[in-house]
Amino acid sequence: MSIPKANILLIGSGGVGTIAALNLEAGQLAHVTAVLRSNYQAVLSNGFNITSCDHGVLKGWKPTTITNLIRETTPESPKYDYIVCTTKVITDCPPSTVDLIKPAVTPGHTVIVLIQNGLNIEKPYLAAFPETIVLSGISMIDSHEVSPGVIEHGSADDLVIGAFRNPNLDVGAEAAAAERFVRLYSAAGKTKCIFGPDVAYSRWRKLVLNACLNPICALTGLDTGRIRLAGDAVEMLVRPAMEEIRAAARSVGVDLPEDVCEKVIEAYPVTMYLPPSMLEDVWKGNLVEVESIVGEPLRVGRANGVAMPTLSVLYNLLKGVQWRTKEKRGLIEIPAQGSDVADS
Repeated sequence: MSIPKANILLIGSGGVGTIAALNLEAGQLAHVTAVLRSNYQAVLSNGFNITSCDHGVLKGWKPTTITNLIRETTPESPKYDYIVCTTKVITDCPPSTVDLIKPAVTPGHTVIVLIQNGLNIEKPYLAAFPETIVLSGISMIDSHEVSPGVIEHGSADDLVIGAFRNPNLDVGAEAAAAERFVRLYSAAGKTKCIFGPDVAYSRWRKLVLNACLNPICALTGLDTGRIRLAGDAVEMLVRPAMEEIRAAARSVGVDLPEDVCEKVIEAYPVTMYLPPSMLEDVWKGNLVEVESIVGEPLRVGRANGVAMPTLSVLYNLLKGVQWRTKEKRGLIEIPAQGSDVADS
């Protein structure tokens, strides 16, 4: 007797989300309903065109179902076993993903998986769904949507799954849900997906990259190779910011190794010239994850007495970039330019 496939709703099918959907479908243990936004019409007509270091070249690939809206589940419709969120965490611009997925969550059954960056991102989900397991996904992947429905996946998918602690639920049940998702994601044998129970460590470790190198590259317009070639940029900006993240992590009991900064700086060859995702967002005129990636660790560190001068400057500069983007997108209004000239 065959085991029913897991029913998965995936929110955000860009570079990371599309490869996640592909891994889940390739293992043949799950069928995925992908919720698309700006690329919906392109994928509806032509599918995804994917060039992947793990999966090869796929033309016109589609998950089981694609849609551009999240329908409310009914007693007659199948429940979602997992809702996987791979969207950017833009907390300063509604609507939130929490609000978007509410119609699809079955309390006590659905497990929410946040394959997203940042710190304390689980808090609004635990508040909105107190009886729901929420999993953390830390993804190390070089995958980009270069045009609507066109995915270029350049480095192996590496995913760590663990459970955010929900005091209302059993620890064993949380771990079991995480381990099941690892099995679903790994079933095709084309990716590295592991269970990592220490969620705090995994998230702070990734922040050494995301809260430091990402914003510095975004603000300077330099990729990960050029920033290392640009005089004293690493020693005067990148490394001090990373050490501040280490200190903030230590203030909450997360001990990152002394060589973590060096390992992150040298993670990619200089001549790879890899643009971090935040730099790509600035290039595209997209909003950036300023609060979840930079603001939140800064607030945590300050609350525990950690001096974070470099992160403070990066945060406030990024907020300026965010404000500019919001203005260009018509999300904020500013007073009309005055014509009166003050008397001299």
